[in-house]
Amino acid sequence: MKKVAIVGGTGYTGVELLRLLARHPLVEVCAITSRSEAGKAVSEIYPSLRGEYDLAFTTPTTQTLAQADLVFFATPNGVAMKQVPELLAAGSKVIDLAADFRIQDIDVWSHWYGMDHACSELVPQATYGLPEVNKSVIKKANLVANPGCYPTAVQLGLLPLIEQGLIDVQHLVADCKSGVSGAGRGAAVGSLFCEAGDSFKAYGVAGHRHLPEIKERLSIANNGPVGVTFVPHLVPMIRGIHATLYARLTSRELSLESVQELFELRYKDHPFVDLMPLGSHPDTRSVRGSNICRIALHQPQGEDTLVILSAIDNLVKGAAGQAIHNMNLMLGLEETAGLDIVPLAP
Repeated sequence: MKKVAIVGGTGYTGVELLRLLARHPLVEVCAITSRSEAGKAVSEIYPSLRGEYDLAFTTPTTQTLAQADLVFFATPNGVAMKQVPELLAAGSKVIDLAADFRIQDIDVWSHWYGMDHACSELVPQATYGLPEVNKSVIKKANLVANPGCYPTAVQLGLLPLIEQGLIDVQHLVADCKSGVSGAGRGAAVGSLFCEAGDSFKAYGVAGHRHLPEIKERLSIANNGPVGVTFVPHLVPMIRGIHATLYARLTSRELSLESVQELFELRYKDHPFVDLMPLGSHPDTRSVRGSNICRIALHQPQGEDTLVILSAIDNLVKGAAGQAIHNMNLMLGLEETAGLDIVPLAP
């Protein structure tokens, strides 16, 4: 059995890691840390895990964490970068579920996250953990930056088109909706039931932290700059992301059926992308609790605008599930281990 540790286990991504790892056949959680809840049993904070873990939260120390083969950081932005160098030096592999290592341009990262990077020398060494793009590299990595939730849904919907040069990359539109859990477990007025319930709104229109990540990764796929208008919205549900992506085809002779075939070929070896039949409309409920990204293609009125619908669970494929997928690859395990989950319904 491989041993893993989780730093920051009291947030939504932390408990989702615990939920998924509880049934992983090849991995054991040996430590779970939280400064604020140190000494308390896991089941005391999350009754849903009663009987699954005989563990208590501890204060994170390098000595404790280094006993694990791999360490997950499910912490706020800016935490992992302070401890990762010591863990790598001690021989542990690391997956950061926050944004500390996602963006290669340090100046851009500092601008959007409002802080100086504590170990900028490690950023070029970090592997971006989108398995549908970097699977072979992830297998050899010691440090993986788990992608953001919105960037995951957006990239999976656009990458096949960008890689083949089939769309106008300067005028991409990503119209995205997320459940309230995407804001985290911390108390905030905007997340209160009376504020978020029975309501719908856009936010971060002038600029969202996931925009530079989306632009950087799509630019890498394009081998050149891209233009993206990204508008996130908050919807009154707990979990789920739905991205409606608009892209203009560069050739009117390209049929929707041929684009469908392109997507099928691109993702045929990637078990967590489900390309639905033409005309489908994936909903967030159909991926709830699973590591699946469901994608559907449309070409309204046969015009030159392609509409790609992409749906994921923000806490699983957009966070903890993708992290476990990366862990499986890094530790030489079957990539689907612990992730063969049937979505919840209703």
